[in-house]
This record gives sequence, C-alpha cells and structure tokens, in this order.
Amino acid sequence: MGKVILMVIALAIIAGGAVVNRMTNKPEVAVEPTAEPTIELTNSQLLDMRGPLTTTGAEVAYDQNTEGYYAAPTETGDYPGVVMMHEWWGLNDNIRAMADILASEGYRVLAVDLFDGEVAATAQEAGSQVAALDQKEALANMAAAKAYLIDQGAKKVASLGWCFGGGQSLQMAMADPKLSATVIYYGQPATDEAKLKHITWPVLGIFGEADQAIPVANARAFQAALDQAGVENEFYFYPGVGHAFANPSGASFAPAETKDAWAKTLDFLNKNLKGGMN
Repeated sequence: MGKVILMVIALAIIAGGAVVNRMTNKPEVAVEPTAEPTIELTNSQLLDMRGPLTTTGAEVAYDQNTEGYYAAPTETGDYPGVVMMHEWWGLNDNIRAMADILASEGYRVLAVDLFDGEVAATAQEAGSQVAALDQKEALANMAAAKAYLIDQGAKKVASLGWCFGGGQSLQMAMADPKLSATVIYYGQPATDEAKLKHITWPVLGIFGEADQAIPVANARAFQAALDQAGVENEFYFYPGVGHAFANPSGASFAPAETKDAWAKTLDFLNKNLKGGMN
C-alpha cells in the first residue's frame, strides 16, 4: 500500500489556546506554534482511525454566507450531532479529515469556520486571526451550526474542539442552554461559576500534566469550579505529556495517550448522545 500525505489528522491539533479578554471581547493568544505541520501516515494507520460506517462530506452554508464542512454516515439513520471547532489555523483539511473520522462512528458532524474562510500558514497569521475574533459573532456562528445539525435530524448535539477550538467548545457550552455534551482538549479553561452553572450536561476535559500553555493547576481549578457549580464532568490528566500531546507531527506527541484519549472521547459521546447504545 502506498502512503498518503495528510495535514495532521486524528487529534492532530497544534497549540493555539486562547482566553477571552473581558474588556475588549477579543481572545488573547496563549501560545504560538511555529508553522502549520504536516505528517505522513500509512494507509493502515489511517484506516485504524476510522469507525465502521462509510461517510460523505461536503461544504455547506450554515450561517448566512459562512460555509463549514458537514460529514455524516451515508446510510440513513438516527445520528446525533457534533459541532466541531477548528484550532487557530482555521478550517483546513486537518479538521475536515477529523470530521469524517468522527462521522464514521455514527455522528452528524459540522466543522465550523470561525475565520470567514481564512486559513493561516504561519503562527503570525494564526495569531492575528485569533486576535481579530469577535466572541459574540463566534457564538452566533456556533449556534447556527447547532441549528443546522438539528435541521439535518440530530436530536442531541455536542460541542468538541482542540486548543483554540477547545476554548471555543467551552465558550459555546457557557452560552448555550441546550447542548447534550461538551468535549475540551487542552483548551483555555474557565472558573467563573456564574457562567459554568448554566451548563446542565456532562463535560469531558483532556489535559496533559506537563502542559506549559494550559498549566495543569488551571485545568484542575476549572474542574473544581465545575464541581462547585454542580456540573457533571470527567477529567483526564495524562502524566508526563504536554500541550498538543495528541498532535502526531509535534515533539510532544504521545501515541498511547492519544489513543486512550480518543477512546475516552468516543465512550463519552456514545454515553451522552446515544444513551450508551451503538
């Protein structure tokens, strides 16, 4: 079998965490990777990442003139939805591939575009995109994505993202009263109990204990705030791994931890969106 060149797929999300500046309503860049990476994967590795279902994917308009990538199983069925948030590079082929992979597990996935079609090639460009983001507009964008999934037949919807997208997954959760699950891979945490108490569904947090961009103390404070707010949650802290440990192109990549985290993600979504039934 030949080899395929893919732009960092399967949890290959490079560092791009951001926190919202309450004074300006703009995100502040927390860490700056050097360049959008690529990775070479064999066909067998790619197939191992996919679920049992065949899928189809296409660009769709979901928020006025905004287009995102929608992936779903080809066979008609009752599939829950997932709003997927890209990292700070923008909606690129990495995220489209991840949407396809998650859809193959039996989900309707809409990968949103929070940067109006722009995809950064350098850290400087990516940082500028994050700095220019209007959080209120981003929330409206993600709400439109949720509405699109419901229109497609999804009865339950979750949010999911990595790094910058992980922070956006949490932002959506704090603003939306009717999600069914939220997944955050080493995204910027929050500790405002007044906002967190509005979350009435389970939250999954995935963090590395050696993360310098999102210190483990901040992630644990986030978990404690969720507990205090009465929000059901599952947090996993992987010893000895840093930020973007699920990125197979980076120096921090931890294959065993990545595989375990993805299995926990699928179990979490299955339990909360499908009632634990395949």
